[in-house]
Amino acid sequence: MLMPKRVKHRKQMRGTMKGKANSGNTITYGEYGIVATEPCWIKSNQIEAARVAMTRYIKRFGKVWIKIFPDKPVTAKPAETRMGSGKGALEYWVAVVKPGRVLFEIAGVPEETAREALRLATHKLPCKCKIISKADLDAIVASKEGGVAK
Repeated sequence: MLMPKRVKHRKQMRGTMKGKANSGNTITYGEYGIVATEPCWIKSNQIEAARVAMTRYIKRFGKVWIKIFPDKPVTAKPAETRMGSGKGALEYWVAVVKPGRVLFEIAGVPEETAREALRLATHKLPCKCKIISKADLDAIVASKEGGVAK
């Protein structure tokens, strides 16, 4: 599973997920992608499950890019433990996702295959997502800027 090789601090505070994604909100490598529509934490095993679902469906043709990385440690105290006596032990790693963030990208396969593979992957993720093509995203960005799509 995905996790950082080393971190500066072993335990982190929870933080907030306010606002929209400023970075990672464009499709840069592939033709189609999954975009988060609500904020959430995605565990490393959920990322791996989505990746496996996609690669199995496309039968290892094409290419898949994972655009998120679980770099936030989440701690939990054992069951039936009294309050106090410090923060719990590290349980798992999560990627913090804000709305508008591109989670996965895919290229090198026909459109129907890509959309079905991405649909299967969205079922493995804990947040609502939508499947979008690079052309659709470029058109949306251009309309917001008031310019013409590239």
